Amino acid sequence: MSGVPRRGIVAKAASRPVVKVAIAFVLFYGLVALFADFLASDLPLLLRYEGRTYVLPCLLRPPALKGLDNMTLMGRMVKGEDWGVFPPVPYGALQSRAGGRIESLAPPSARHLMGTDDRGRDVLARVIHGTRISLLVGFVAVGIYVLIGILLGATAGFYGGWLDGVVSRVVETMMSFPTFFFILVIQGLLQRSSIVQIMVVIGLTRWTDVARLVRGEVLKVKNESFVLAARAVGLGNMRILFRHVMPNCMGPVLVAASLGVAGTVLIEAALSFLGFGTPPPLPSWGEMLTQAYEHPQCWWLLVLPGCALFTTVLSYNLIGEAFRDAVDPRLMYG
Repeated sequence: MSGVPRRGIVAKAASRPVVKVAIAFVLFYGLVALFADFLASDLPLLLRYEGRTYVLPCLLRPPALKGLDNMTLMGRMVKGEDWGVFPPVPYGALQSRAGGRIESLAPPSARHLMGTDDRGRDVLARVIHGTRISLLVGFVAVGIYVLIGILLGATAGFYGGWLDGVVSRVVETMMSFPTFFFILVIQGLLQRSSIVQIMVVIGLTRWTDVARLVRGEVLKVKNESFVLAARAVGLGNMRILFRHVMPNCMGPVLVAASLGVAGTVLIEAALSFLGFGTPPPLPSWGEMLTQAYEHPQCWWLLVLPGCALFTTVLSYNLIGEAFRDAVDPRLMYG
């Protein structure tokens, strides 16, 4: 059932050329995050060494290869007997010693395409693995606060009364605190930082906007004729809410989620930049930008993580804006 005409929100949002470019960036970063271990690793993808064959040692980490890396293996392999399939970036995100050498703050070269940081770690490898962390934090945190916002906003708008009053007061109270500084305070009070903690903290502090949005949409939809017809045939409140009301309120939620991923990625980078985000030595775009700030002469520390952060946030914002235009009733028939 539907009280709102649909013309393919996703297709309409993706019809603009600039949005297609944004979607291409989103898919690219998604693939980078998914296959980060195959793109940048300190061990090969496939290896034949000293009479043994190792399949995906970059993931399985066999004990026989402990203490070895790609550069060391290349130097020890016997021609004609040993061979290996190495990743495009033959360095790990946490690897500070490659082949027994440490090259701190080395500029881009044939050995390190985007240079190294102050601990000799390959910048390109850290940006690749940092993509996984940034997107993971973004999607999980958004999933948490969208779920909370949907449940509280939908129940408050549908049932009204004292429940609506309680949820509204909680929302107003939480919105009186600046979200970013609220997150900083919580992070500062906790003894240790972790990726899971960051995702949960962001998710528990940013649900208010989604709750208000869903509540407003439910208030409009619950008096539509198809909802009244569902009541007339004797359907229960829960079935009406989740089977008939909520599907017609998900357009604006999709907009909020798209924009929320961009905002969450930016928040995680800002927290890491300030030292409250992803705990070291895990790779983070924000932590790499901190190194760029501390070493302004090393431009390569700024370019790649800065471009990755900029294009990711911009792409999700463009997609969110396109979704917002697609679900706008004034543009629905355009």
